[in-house]
Amino acid sequence: MREKKIHPFTESLHTGLSYAVIGSKEELRQHRHAWKAWRALQGFGCTVYLVAAELKRWEGAKVYPDLPALTGKVQVAVPCLSPEEMPDLVAEALAAGVEQIWFQEQSWSPEMHQQCELAGIQAVRGCVLRHRTYRQPLGYFHPCFWHGLRDLKVPLKRHL
Repeated sequence: MREKKIHPFTESLHTGLSYAVIGSKEELRQHRHAWKAWRALQGFGCTVYLVAAELKRWEGAKVYPDLPALTGKVQVAVPCLSPEEMPDLVAEALAAGVEQIWFQEQSWSPEMHQQCELAGIQAVRGCVLRHRTYRQPLGYFHPCFWHGLRDLKVPLKRHL
């Protein structure tokens, strides 16, 4: 059996961890950031779970209602909603045993960061999509290509 190759995203995040992407029904249906982050992490070969209260299944995958439903399965939470839409994120992450929260650009707030520090959960800021390679020449027009120009890139395991 082949050994799984682990690629780093940041100093503490890599493809060997398990992730929970937190979104909403609208985020997924309109193929917005939660859907893109979920698909990108799948493409990197990560173990990824979806969390959206309004759904049971999405594109053949089980969708969990909240983070505590994933207790013991997830090491990193990836919120893709605004801080106002998830006021109990840190408490739920603590209850689920999450070690890190990878805040996407629009989901981070100083209050959330402070809550993470008080709870002993590591807060990481950045975008999942910055670590993806984009096909040229169209990649030059994608904003995540430019924002993540110097970030570590992870090869896709399969084309999405």
